[in-house]
Amino acid sequence: MIRPITAQDREVFLSLSEQFYSSPAVLHAVPRAFHEEAFAYLLSSQDYALGYLLEWEGECAGYALLSKTYSREAGGMVLWLEELFLLPRFRSHGLGSEFFAFAEQYAKEQGFARIRLEVEEENVRALSLYKRLGYQGMEYRQMYKQLRDSVQK
Repeated sequence: MIRPITAQDREVFLSLSEQFYSSPAVLHAVPRAFHEEAFAYLLSSQDYALGYLLEWEGECAGYALLSKTYSREAGGMVLWLEELFLLPRFRSHGLGSEFFAFAEQYAKEQGFARIRLEVEEENVRALSLYKRLGYQGMEYRQMYKQLRDSVQK
């Protein structure tokens, strides 16, 4: 089952989010304050970000975050799969594929032009899933400039 994150999911979300950010799927951890800010934002607005919990037989199995942006190159709105994390014991149950079907249906219903995601080259399981679902690689090198070191209060 896939359901929106609610206020009652705070501790579950924070725990899952911290596990994701300490996994090999990401380049580096982020401060706890970033996890807390993300949770607060997910509850305050759906304008730019959406959060979901994934459940398996009544147990919390993981979470996913989507964000919205406009891309001229894509020809319209883009739905970014920011994060998809499943606890190890819930992997290989089809939950990843189920979430992608859910996200793609949402994107189609809302008129998004593209779904986009990032993946580490070493994350071969995720790469295999994404390719199997029809996702293609891009030849971009991403760059960034950090504008603040911590969460603004």
